Amino acid sequence: MRKLFAKLTRTWPDRFTAARFALAIGLVLAAAGAEAQNEPQKLVIGYLRAPLPARMPISLIERPADDNGLAGAQLAIEDNNTTGKFTKQEYLLQDTTVGNPQQARDALGKFAAEGIRFVVADLPADALLAVADAAAKDNILVFNVGSTDDALRQDQCRANIIHVAPSRSMLADALAQYLAVKKWTRWFLIVGSHDADKQYAEDIKRAAQRFGAQIVEEREFKDTGGARTTDSGLAQVESQMAVFTQSAPEHHVVVVADESQVFGPYVPFHTWSPAPVAGTDGLRPTSWSPAHDQWGAVQLQDRFIARFHRWMTEEDMQAWTAVRMIGEGGTRTNSTDPAKMQEFIKGPHFEVAAFKGQKLTLRAWDLQLRQPILLADGRMVASVSPQPGFLHQNSTLDTLGFDEPETKCRL
Repeated sequence: MRKLFAKLTRTWPDRFTAARFALAIGLVLAAAGAEAQNEPQKLVIGYLRAPLPARMPISLIERPADDNGLAGAQLAIEDNNTTGKFTKQEYLLQDTTVGNPQQARDALGKFAAEGIRFVVADLPADALLAVADAAAKDNILVFNVGSTDDALRQDQCRANIIHVAPSRSMLADALAQYLAVKKWTRWFLIVGSHDADKQYAEDIKRAAQRFGAQIVEEREFKDTGGARTTDSGLAQVESQMAVFTQSAPEHHVVVVADESQVFGPYVPFHTWSPAPVAGTDGLRPTSWSPAHDQWGAVQLQDRFIARFHRWMTEEDMQAWTAVRMIGEGGTRTNSTDPAKMQEFIKGPHFEVAAFKGQKLTLRAWDLQLRQPILLADGRMVASVSPQPGFLHQNSTLDTLGFDEPETKCRL
């Protein structure tokens, strides 16, 4: 630039005109530099999600919207960019739907080629592990917002997966603490016949042992197929449920393990003996509920409803939290450099606010996000765990799920 300017001014006949030209060039360069400095640093976040399940929830009001989860991430992008106006940062979201682990790996490869180093994944466990293993070579940090499998936090843990979704063991422990406080310690456990149901039941049994409850009997409800929501399907399950629960030993509560949504919604009010229902149906432990209104949650709920015209689900909240964690990393490091952000997010000083009464932090031993668990019945939040009186030497949130001495994870 200096050589070009010198050549132009040597041939300029009028020194005054040459000076004016130099001043103009200087002003243009200064303006260009200022404009470059004011340009926000952009950071693109990848979002991977599975198609909506073929087996929908029995309850019509619980059937997920097409943008379930994604909407929460989009709202968090807007929240990040509100702060980004002051920090000169701009966040963008790139969404892809994948149907199997290979499609997930292919989509991850495209993200990596575009320089994306943060990926929010709402995927089943097998696809999530495929994504994480493919992401490791490109130093991509993956946020699990969908899978509750304990194995992902135990022997199948990965150093590049942050678990925003609570684990099944956290959910089971949250319920068990509440039932212990109520002194409802005799549980009649009904388990579905699918693998996910059995995994949930294993965590229920573990929680019962931890918190002093007794499972008086365990029964399996077999999925025999057929239409669950037709008139004949409803009549069959409704008539069966009373007979199915007959002759159970004396119990305080019926605990249902039916993640597969075969029979669980038909248990309340259909049992042979009068008893409250909890677990996957009835009183449910969850990371979020549309009924949650404490700690400023109403303003988030209202903003979500105004933006998407529906209730905010637990998947929405988990995706919102993941994107906000990334935004918090950018704000606290004053950078969009993925390496700096990842180091901070996984470090000891990271915390994020999520309308749950306290800052959420990461467990160093398995990268699980510590968080309170709501206990909701679909209309109201009955309680929030950890319950008062359950103590821990570091954090009461570590009374939920596998604590550090119990972990099989080796990052």
